[in-house]
Amino acid sequence: MTGIDFTQGWVNGWIITIVLINLLGCLWLLWWTRKRPEDPIKDGESMGHSFDGIEELNNPLPHWWLNLFYITIIFAFIYLTLYPGWGDAKGVLGWTSVSQWETEVEKAENRYDRLFEEYAQIPMEQLATNDEVIKTGQRLFGNNCAICHGSDARGNKGYPNLTDSDWLYGGSPEKIKETLNNGRSGMMPALGAALGEEGVKNVVAYVLSLSGRTGAGNAEAGKEKFNMMCAACHGPDAKGNHMLGAPNLTDNIWLYGGTEAIITETINGGRQGKMPVFKDKLTPAKIHVLAAYVYSLSK
Repeated sequence: MTGIDFTQGWVNGWIITIVLINLLGCLWLLWWTRKRPEDPIKDGESMGHSFDGIEELNNPLPHWWLNLFYITIIFAFIYLTLYPGWGDAKGVLGWTSVSQWETEVEKAENRYDRLFEEYAQIPMEQLATNDEVIKTGQRLFGNNCAICHGSDARGNKGYPNLTDSDWLYGGSPEKIKETLNNGRSGMMPALGAALGEEGVKNVVAYVLSLSGRTGAGNAEAGKEKFNMMCAACHGPDAKGNHMLGAPNLTDNIWLYGGTEAIITETINGGRQGKMPVFKDKLTPAKIHVLAAYVYSLSK
């Protein structure tokens, strides 16, 4: 099933026809209801209708009022000719909503780019304490990051909370800017086949024990498997690795959830995370301000 193209074919002609019928219909209605010499009832005389003591007199609209309506109809024809109003006609002025938007964006960039360049010369730690910069960064965050991390930056399942001190790749201003510029690709391999059902249960029990909890499996046996299969990324102490984006498993902060069932799901099937690249979308100066804002969230 395909949609209707409202700017081509019979639909385009039908739109033009409807517009003409409305405009010409209004013009005819005004002409037909005007004062005519052959009217049997003179001005000011009774129309023969009365209700509740109120009598209707023959008082037609004044000429200036009628002329005002004529002017609006003439204006409509002129407007629809100058701008794209007749179906897919481009309009004499060549105006489009896209060109209007591009013009407004260009004006805004010319106005604000100078301010962003000034901010770019200031260290991010200093910007993170500037209220005006924070407001600007918050708007950048809302337009570019809130769809994943939430308007309050507290994240969601699979999207990190940016307001705490737990960072997958490091929370320094430089690391945050690096993440924004280049994006991140995180991958947790699926270990279910390699560990087997019992092995997965034991590793889950060991991972739970790292944050003071217990699981159905044998945590001691799981520790041995963890050291063989997981320590290369998460470290022998399970505190993670910023170089690889491997999370700390000892702080009870979980990207996808920390229940026994979800950890089992993670180990069995693995996880894949993607942080988009912003260096092609935002200028370096805007990324500098946005990074300062994100840095301020956990401070």
